[in-house]
Amino acid sequence: MVSSQPLEFGHDDRRRIYEYVERHGAVDPDDARSELRIDPSGFRHHVAILKRDGRLEAVDGTLRVVLDAGTEEEYVADDLEFHVRPARQEDLSGIVGAIRQVAEEKTYIEAESVADEIDHEEALLRHNELESRMFFVATVDQDVVGWVHLHAPELEKLSHTAELTVGVLEEYRGHGLGSHLLSRGLEWAGSRGYERVYQSVPSSNDDAVAFLEAHDWEIEAIREDHYKLNGHYVDEVMLAIEL
Repeated sequence: MVSSQPLEFGHDDRRRIYEYVERHGAVDPDDARSELRIDPSGFRHHVAILKRDGRLEAVDGTLRVVLDAGTEEEYVADDLEFHVRPARQEDLSGIVGAIRQVAEEKTYIEAESVADEIDHEEALLRHNELESRMFFVATVDQDVVGWVHLHAPELEKLSHTAELTVGVLEEYRGHGLGSHLLSRGLEWAGSRGYERVYQSVPSSNDDAVAFLEAHDWEIEAIREDHYKLNGHYVDEVMLAIEL
């Protein structure tokens, strides 16, 4: 079960290092040490402990927060080869671009707000005492062409729930990328102890509603006239799935 309890570090400087890395996504160790004003030997010691405890890892000379999310998977469908893997900080611009391209269709308002948030924060993955945020991506020739995003508040009364968005660029639809992304996202959510996952889309997005219902999601509620798209009021369809 995902814990809503405070993260334990055993030392204030250790907490400060973790929070700095978590907030920035990927950081140069020297920049972090200088910014936090921790002496070099103490900084190296605390980073070593954070690595030992599975909190941080070093990737290409930078420190990152560890979010255990499995490995990369390869698929071939209709002569299209694509990969599904956990997102990395370097995928941020590709994910924002993919979400914004899908959002231009005016059928995925929640996803558009996700793009705005991560673009503003400049940190892709988050895990702190307030929230967890995870992305998986589908890539073709190493370019991001689809995503699945999960966000969960670290609050005791909501710690069993998560919200999800998923999307694929139009030219790559019909090859199973969305199904694989959705499956990977829900698999991760289940492994983290979440019990219910939610998603909301405009009622005008018939394809999204049909896609989710075909994957055993159920409509739980409809908020009338919740969106205003191109001058017209559109209902919000709220769907959920139990894990």
